[in-house]
Amino acid sequence: MLADGGGTIADLAVLRDQTEVFGSVASTPTAWRLLADIDERTLASVRSAGAHAREAAWLQAAEHGEGIPAIRAAGRMLPGLVLDLDAMLITCHSEKEQAAPTYKGGFGFHPLLCFLPNTGEALSGRLRPGNAGANTASDHITVLDQALAQLPDAHRHGTDILVRTDSAGSAKAFLAHVRGLRERGIHTFFSVGHAITEPVRRAIRALPDCLWHPAWTKTGRCAMALRSPN
Repeated sequence: MLADGGGTIADLAVLRDQTEVFGSVASTPTAWRLLADIDERTLASVRSAGAHAREAAWLQAAEHGEGIPAIRAAGRMLPGLVLDLDAMLITCHSEKEQAAPTYKGGFGFHPLLCFLPNTGEALSGRLRPGNAGANTASDHITVLDQALAQLPDAHRHGTDILVRTDSAGSAKAFLAHVRGLRERGIHTFFSVGHAITEPVRRAIRALPDCLWHPAWTKTGRCAMALRSPN
């Protein structure tokens, strides 16, 4: 249903009308009861099943000579895996469960998700009310740890992993957690956005020349006027 663009339980009707293809499909009330009964224990089982399925799929790809593809950034290929964490605002037009005012003046939800751009897979996510903080370190840590648990052991412990976020992921506690993962044998690095306020600008200008290197645009061109500390 989801692969075909379905967005609600009622969309199961599309599959239910094609029994010769999909067989017996649950009714809407049955599907609703199933979702309502999901608890943390069930979610843990679902995550575990997803991790095992992913490990099998990646092993089959390796056997056929199809490794996990690298991604391109700033005109260069990035080695290893990349995890992208980002939150989004979803507008809600009625007072549904956990719907709340958002920091942009809207009303709805503010989930935080983690994707693996190497393969386009969604690894983890945290459903949050609309008033959840954009830079809540604990939420970023939870989503990152759940995403790492989805990676096969050989990749989680034997591959460089770059964690990318916008400025919402620049909280000290989250970045300290990313560094701390190295003590567990996970080769994590981070690239985060940061608001350039006047104090930050003065601190950057005070850095010695030996710490600077040229910056690259997303198309791979060297932007000599833009430099970042190493």
